[in-house]
Amino acid sequence: MPVNLNTPVASQLKAIAGVRIGITEAGVRKANRKDLTVIMLDEGATVAGVFTQNRFCAAPVQICREHLLLNQNQNQPQTTSAGIRAMVINTGNANAGTGEDGLSRARSTCTALAQRMGVTATQILPFSTGVIMETLPSERIIAGLDAAIADAKEDNWLNAAQAIMTTDTVPKAFSKQIQIAGATVNITGISKGAGMIRPNMATMLGFMATDACIAPAVMQQLATELAQQSFNCITVDGDTSTNDSFVVIASNKAKHPAVQSLASQDGQILKAAMLEVAQQLAHAIVRDGEGATKFISIKVNGGKTNEECRQVAYAIAHSPLVKTAFFASDPNLGRILAAVGYAGIDDLDQTKIELFLDNVHVATQGGRNPSYQEADGQAVMKQSDITVRIDLGRDACTQTVWTCDLSEEYVKINADYRS
Repeated sequence: MPVNLNTPVASQLKAIAGVRIGITEAGVRKANRKDLTVIMLDEGATVAGVFTQNRFCAAPVQICREHLLLNQNQNQPQTTSAGIRAMVINTGNANAGTGEDGLSRARSTCTALAQRMGVTATQILPFSTGVIMETLPSERIIAGLDAAIADAKEDNWLNAAQAIMTTDTVPKAFSKQIQIAGATVNITGISKGAGMIRPNMATMLGFMATDACIAPAVMQQLATELAQQSFNCITVDGDTSTNDSFVVIASNKAKHPAVQSLASQDGQILKAAMLEVAQQLAHAIVRDGEGATKFISIKVNGGKTNEECRQVAYAIAHSPLVKTAFFASDPNLGRILAAVGYAGIDDLDQTKIELFLDNVHVATQGGRNPSYQEADGQAVMKQSDITVRIDLGRDACTQTVWTCDLSEEYVKINADYRS
């Protein structure tokens, strides 16, 4: 069961003008499940994407990057496009580790959707998630396109969130509504992911759309900063996937002047609202981590740089010994100090380290706090939501990473994944 995560309610998800979504059953891997999603954009929408840093990236990731580059406006960033008109998303098959055949099959789905929409194949972005190194059944996807297109409507976000799931136990979808220059602006996002999750994008797909008017030159910066402060701050198991993709869409339908800079007042309002949705989506992935029973925030303060704070946070978050201790509610908290020590901060002074579990002061000056009682630590570890706070005593930088515990269920899920 997910950790304090409820199934979203369709009526609470905001439709985005200029964005229509259709879902169908294509039988990509299993019968009788929605596994094909088409997102269609009105002309004039802009798109930016952030993708996996895994060098063995999947065919759809390679094609997305290529198509975004081909459609970019002159002098625009390489992954920003004003020409993309649709996305085709399948679950059940990652189309990764499939070589030239995988590329050919992904291209064929783009061509088939483009023909049905009267656009070019390079205006389509393909996305896949599922089992790696299996042939993409592109013929089934193509056969399902007509049904997906016929189903397309602006208020189909919850169905889309369900259709992109793999080992997720609940769909992940959030919305927010704000005012910019007196105009109402809607933001809605969906994501999927539960395992093979770590920073630099994870085995996750994320799609966020807004009807806000955003200058094309701002889009890539927006997508990158949103990802950096949300999806790139989560980890479930430390594995970086081949298919990670986070896409930001602006339909430019709202009635306000275009946001020309994220530093402007309107830009700050927009980014803050979109970041709230992005972080909700990222947290939901961790809360629904495979076999997770606890949601853990790891806050590292007092670093010389943000990067070293992240380094320490991830050392803790990736430690199987730390994660299993949290699963067992075992306050064996020396494991956390050990992870801080091997995080790779060469000039770290252990006598300045402070460790807290929520408000329980566990360690001070690198050693056990004389007033610390194990019963207090165990009481915190029995909670479903826990905050670990480390102070490095080096300077003023701070970073937060979100993770979960590691249970027997995680092993079972991944041992049985292909069956």
